[in-house]
Amino acid sequence: MTNNNQTYSTKPNPDDRSDNVEKLQSMIHNTIENIEAAEDSLACTDSETQKQQIQAKNERRRESIESFRSEVKDEANQQS
Repeated sequence: MTNNNQTYSTKPNPDDRSDNVEKLQSMIHNTIENIEAAEDSLACTDSETQKQQIQAKNERRRESIESFRSEVKDEANQQS
């Protein structure tokens, strides 16, 4: 039998923000792609309720993009 009792360190991981800008830019890119895909789906949707839901979700996505961009500026200023 093997002993699976292991001791784990409680040492926290260091705060590595070196790639935050890249991650945020990737999130912006992905969100823009999601907006475009949702807008394409609007053309295939007959339900007014679904159209309103898609439009509302895209509006929230646009707000998220603005927040991401603000964070990118903050991170870039901190790295300078």
